[in-house]
Amino acid sequence: MLRRHFLALPLIALAPLPALAQPSPGQNAPAFSLTDLDGRRVSLADLRGKFVVLEWTNPSCPFVQKHYGSGNMQALQKRFTGEGVQWLVINSTATTHPEYLPAAEQKAWLRKQGAAPAIAALDADGAVGRAYGAKVTPHMYVIDPNGVLAYAGAIDDKRSADPADVKTARNYVVQAFTELRAGKPVSSPSTQAYGCTIKYG
Repeated sequence: MLRRHFLALPLIALAPLPALAQPSPGQNAPAFSLTDLDGRRVSLADLRGKFVVLEWTNPSCPFVQKHYGSGNMQALQKRFTGEGVQWLVINSTATTHPEYLPAAEQKAWLRKQGAAPAIAALDADGAVGRAYGAKVTPHMYVIDPNGVLAYAGAIDDKRSADPADVKTARNYVVQAFTELRAGKPVSSPSTQAYGCTIKYG
């Protein structure tokens, strides 16, 4: 069984979108260090040697609700954490925004949804989100065991908030893992993420 951490991260502000330069797949993933809700420090360096997924979220976003309401995101989390992947859920909503959830409320929401990330966190000062150029929720990233960014972009190719579309969508995260584990290059390493704009401070 993997130990699951619920982390409190500094939240991000996505105000000036041009300033958010997304790192390109093939580059080293930006380093970060976070503190979980129990005060434990977790850094990307600690996770080296494992696949890592970063999922930006906001419970108020209809596009996030699409993937949690359908059970899609939880199923992906359970599948991949069960395979040893470190799946991080990050909420970068600024503390000054009405949609901000304190750590305890974010944790309660994830529990209610039956979510199963390895790590969950708030990014209230936006440091991590800005480093990755995260613009919307959900915005997805896959990092390989060498710390290299392998995929960045949308969760799938159905750019809607309709839960029914999950069944017929091509899931880019699943595709990336399938190709990586087969020793193949990721055929779609970068896509345009869709969803709700991150409410950076």
